[in-house]
Amino acid sequence: MKTRKFKQVDVFTATPYQGNPVAVVFGADDLSGQEMQRFARWTNLSETTFLLAPTHAQADYRVRIFTPGVELPFAGHPTIGTCHAWLEAGGRPRASGYIYQECGVGLVKLRNTGGRLGFAAPPLIRSGDVDESDIARVCNVLRVQRSDIVAAQWADNGPGWIAVMLEDAAHVLALEPDFSAEAACDAGVVGPHPVGVVGSTGREEPAIEVRAFFGAGGAAVEDPVTGSLNAALAQWLLRDGHLRSPYVASQGTALGRSGRVHIEEVDGEIWVSGDAVTCIDGSVMH
Repeated sequence: MKTRKFKQVDVFTATPYQGNPVAVVFGADDLSGQEMQRFARWTNLSETTFLLAPTHAQADYRVRIFTPGVELPFAGHPTIGTCHAWLEAGGRPRASGYIYQECGVGLVKLRNTGGRLGFAAPPLIRSGDVDESDIARVCNVLRVQRSDIVAAQWADNGPGWIAVMLEDAAHVLALEPDFSAEAACDAGVVGPHPVGVVGSTGREEPAIEVRAFFGAGGAAVEDPVTGSLNAALAQWLLRDGHLRSPYVASQGTALGRSGRVHIEEVDGEIWVSGDAVTCIDGSVMH
């Protein structure tokens, strides 16, 4: 074992302990995947990342992303949190204007706008209408009536999200899901705040409330703030005219957090951005 630089970063918030944390281990080139997985299981955070030297000529750094159980090719809040940690530790981009992260899905482009980091939303691998049988399954999980769902779409950029829109943010916050009666499914739920569904807010007030649920062992696991889901939701909501760019999404409220995800469409690219703050800065033995 040796001492490695370590940070724990709270993402999609400027206030410590109000967002979604990610653990970042530096200098992990000599660690095996099994060793990384064991450490991620120990941190017990939704994701732990490991910084390595890039292998792609354009990349500024390489990252491997682990949940307590599996390695992920990409995830939103770990991407922003890892980039924040890398920059804070003295990382310097090769090219001006953008930072390029190498990970399981290839190169991910990031930008720094006034200290707020954002990534370009990856393309959806599945979109379009959801079968009524799948909607019925989601209704059972969320414990809502079919008439409560205003719209539903596949918003899958890897995790397999089924996205549903409810009447308003209050209905989203009132949800108490039950995964015991259905096979596991990943459900992303969105509802408008009083500022309205249609129209750009262009301000800090959230336009929508978002919640993300995973089925695990018959229980509902809720993610505090989910970059990948918000990236997928943005592609649906902007495409179909439910929202206009830019807008702010609120997530984590039901868990006592105050996550804020900033969405902006620029030249055909959707950018998913958020603040990040380091809560732990030190070293670990690994």
